[in-house]
Amino acid sequence: MLNNKTILITGGTGSFGNHFVDYVLKKYKPKKIIIYSRDEFKQFNMAKYQDIFRFFIGDVRDKDRLKRALNGVDYVIHAAALKQVPACEYNPIEAVKTNVNGAMNIIDAVLDSPSVKKVVALSTDKAVNPINLYGGTKLVSDKLFIAANAYVGDRDLSFSVVRY
Repeated sequence: MLNNKTILITGGTGSFGNHFVDYVLKKYKPKKIIIYSRDEFKQFNMAKYQDIFRFFIGDVRDKDRLKRALNGVDYVIHAAALKQVPACEYNPIEAVKTNVNGAMNIIDAVLDSPSVKKVVALSTDKAVNPINLYGGTKLVSDKLFIAANAYVGDRDLSFSVVRY
């Protein structure tokens, strides 16, 4: 499935991204893995080990940068988010910009990208009956990704959400 495919991981330098990359490299032979994140130091540390990686400094809030990063991508794993409950509570606008607007930017950029076949967005158990802003923003994000399937038309493209 992932053999000879190009995968883009938003938030790829985080804990999930690192574990996902290790798993993919053990089980498959991808053509390229694009790590999309804001953390240049973590990208630098990851770059030391694999020449299959391509690194994009970028933020999911920046739709134009996402569009550039999606060139030739087959699969998107969306793991970028503001995840710390207290940080989201004290910075609600930032949480909305990243977790909701960022999700919309991923969807829009993918719908404009002719190569992407599958998008998998990471969610959380906190999106079920949310009691805090983090859970609320992830619930909205989940709904946006599922609803995006209505816009693919006859393209071989699907959006899904998994709880992590």
